[in-house]
Amino acid sequence: MQLEREIDDFVSYLTAERGYSPHTVRAYRSDLAALSRFAQSRGIHDAAQLTLDAYRDWLWTASQAGLSKATLARRSATAKSFSTWFTRANGQAIDAASRLRAPKPDRSLPRVLSRDAMDSVLDSLVARTHDGEPLALRDLAVVELLYASALRVSELVGIDTADLDLDRRTVRVLGKGSKERVVPFGQPAHLALVDYLHRGRPALAARSDESSGTRAVFLGARGARVGTRSVYGIVSRLLMDVPGSGPEGPHAFRHTAATHLLDGGADLRAVQEMLGHASLGTTQIYTHVTTERLRETYRQAHPRA
Repeated sequence: MQLEREIDDFVSYLTAERGYSPHTVRAYRSDLAALSRFAQSRGIHDAAQLTLDAYRDWLWTASQAGLSKATLARRSATAKSFSTWFTRANGQAIDAASRLRAPKPDRSLPRVLSRDAMDSVLDSLVARTHDGEPLALRDLAVVELLYASALRVSELVGIDTADLDLDRRTVRVLGKGSKERVVPFGQPAHLALVDYLHRGRPALAARSDESSGTRAVFLGARGARVGTRSVYGIVSRLLMDVPGSGPEGPHAFRHTAATHLLDGGADLRAVQEMLGHASLGTTQIYTHVTTERLRETYRQAHPRA
């Protein structure tokens, strides 16, 4: 079908010219595959036949099927990007999806640990490292670095040994859109990394079947680069009994680090640069977190609240 070929061309454009990550490209392809199935059911076989009403019907059908506002918003953005690309690539005068709208997703505040809760998590990890077990040393280094540098889990698992500068206490990471940045970390993370690199990583690397070894800093039980799923498992087990609502994943430490930085007086733009956010508006969610925490404290403590 012509539409499927056009979608393939668009996905190639996202990869080759826009430099989008494989994860982002998969999300676009998934949304457009759903659009293609809907279009085929309506007898539409070419992107040129997709009108604004057709796009709106697609989103309405998805909403009736129970898809969340966040998913609808993402699908709307995907459709608009595809339509804009198709319009320009084919020299058309009208971008059919330019006026497409979707409900704004409900914006929930991210999960943030208190400083006491964060200290408790780290203390529990330190206690597990006393016998030098390699995975325990790795887990401590993982969590210390996630919290110290506010990294995304994809950035953490992609770190190679050459990306670490232990003298300057910085790490080079590859963020969204293949954008590179250098992020600092503190003394506790430095100590955890040095201990892991000296005692834990060599023992894990020795378990690898790869004769050439691996450049990855963080290794799994079999000596290969640790995956995002493994890190999710590590973190979810740690946060299982920690008070608070929200997802029990590695992003909780990123949210926590950003919030603690702002609580400590860090400049919003400095936090934006550390997090690797393209837009300051994305970083501002953490000002809402600190404001909400202040409001909650006020309600609990002020006699006329």
